[in-house]
Amino acid sequence: MTSASTTAPSASPHCQDGEDYRLSLPNTARSAGIARHFVTSLLTGTAHSAIVDDARLCVTEVVANAHRHTRTSLIRVHVAVGPEQVTVSVADDTPWTVPAPGGLRTGPAQECGRGLILLEALASAWGSDVCGCCTPSHKAVWFTLAADARGAA
Repeated sequence: MTSASTTAPSASPHCQDGEDYRLSLPNTARSAGIARHFVTSLLTGTAHSAIVDDARLCVTEVVANAHRHTRTSLIRVHVAVGPEQVTVSVADDTPWTVPAPGGLRTGPAQECGRGLILLEALASAWGSDVCGCCTPSHKAVWFTLAADARGAA
């Protein structure tokens, strides 16, 4: 399932019952690895341990995209760990570079965009929010993983 949103953050799927964790990172090449370790430490040994590998891969790709394709000074990672699912949101200060769900291309000449293909394959839902009402200030690319959805796939 693919989803895209351009609504206020409160309408995003990352608002759920459970625990919220946040990490702010400088926009450096090391940020993706740090975010990967952060998500791993949150999910290992929990009811969501079956999706740790998928979560690691997806957060790495989304943070790497923020690093490569924006000039934001901070990359913010928000992880919502609920009883049924985990949603990870990665925000940057560049609202006008929103990924296009469903516009995925593959082939030998396609070197970029594979992170979106991974999100499409692994996440039960993903999309983006442009935040800031009339004057967009940032965007967040999010994905949701559910252990039971991966088991059925």
